[in-house]
This record gives sequence, C-alpha cells and structure tokens, in this order.
Amino acid sequence: MSIKFSGWEVFCEKSRDLKPGQAPKSSRGYTMYHGTHKTNTTAIISSGFRPSAGGRLGPGVYCSRNINKAMGYPAFCPPNERVVLKLSVRVGKVKKIDGQAAGMSHTWHQHGYDTAWLPPTAGLEEDCVWDPKRLTVVGIAHCTDPATKTSLETLIKKQQKEPQGGQNTQKSAKCQVCGNQTELNHTIEKCWECKAAICPFMDKHVCHKRG
Repeated sequence: MSIKFSGWEVFCEKSRDLKPGQAPKSSRGYTMYHGTHKTNTTAIISSGFRPSAGGRLGPGVYCSRNINKAMGYPAFCPPNERVVLKLSVRVGKVKKIDGQAAGMSHTWHQHGYDTAWLPPTAGLEEDCVWDPKRLTVVGIAHCTDPATKTSLETLIKKQQKEPQGGQNTQKSAKCQVCGNQTELNHTIEKCWECKAAICPFMDKHVCHKRG
C-alpha cells in the first residue's frame, strides 16, 4: 500500500517579542520603544521620525525592545516630560554589532544593512534603524499626563485610519495568494498536482485533485 499526499501544513512562530539577548531575525517585524520629549510626539506621529545625525551606532532612528532603555530618554529631561512611544519596526537586514563587528558600528548601512543591533552585553539592548519609514507608532507605552496620553492615542488612531505623510504612507503589499504582508512580491507557483496557484509562504495547501 502506498500513500500519496500533495500539499503541506506548517505552524509559524509569529511572535513579535524576543528575549533580551535574542537576536532579531532579518525581514521580521518587532515591537520596540522610543523615548522622546512630549513636545516632539505630535510631529513624530503625524510626519514620522527624523533620523539622528549620529550616535553610538551612527545616523538613524534609535529604539529598543526593552522599554526600560527607552524610559531613560531624553537623557537630560525631567521624567514627567518624557513620553515612550510603542513602535512596530520592520527591521529588514540586521547587523549584530559585537566585538567582531565593532569596526562596523558606524558603517553597517554602507554594507547593505537596514538595522544595527547592539546586544545587552554592556547595558540594555539597542537598535538603530536607517530608514524612518520602517518604524510606525502604534501606541503610547508611557506618559505621566493622562490628558496628553489620551490626545496622542487619538492622533495615532486617526493616522491609522487616514494615513498621510511620513511613516504611514508606505505600506507593505499583501500577497494575493498567501495573504501575508510583504515588502517584495512573492513568487507564485502552480501546484504540481492540481495546478492551483500557490505561494511558498502559504501556511497550508491541500490538493483536492482526484486521480
């Protein structure tokens, strides 16, 4: 007796949260945090981030998966004037900046990387994202003023419904076959049995052709 099966079924890990020392995987999306002065929040939400001119990892937008890291910024600012933004970050190609790659701490983007990741070996982990369009504000993680927090959350919801300018103008396309968000078009193939259109990133495909 022989068994013939055409198709597949997979279980995908879609968690956006990683352990503190766990390296972010390229082309994934993660929840991160960015601390800023409350006077900057409206412009960031409405128009997107403005990359810093420099820093420990060079130019870019700095954020962290550890909210405690973001809670300390801006450094010379009263705690009650700090706001921590919750972000959705598409990291793209990631470069780990450790002892072996210390020489690339300011040149990683020139080598084709979109994000530099500093592991929590000398403090709390930190990320630097080259393109601000890879970051989207999705919530307010910390704000001591309830009225300001409510106002900012309302603005975020408005931006999500009516995207305009800055960070929200560039959206990932959705694959018409697998339904997943993607920056690059997926290669569509045909099932070797039923000839139906299939995508390698589909969670499940079962061929119903009868022999």
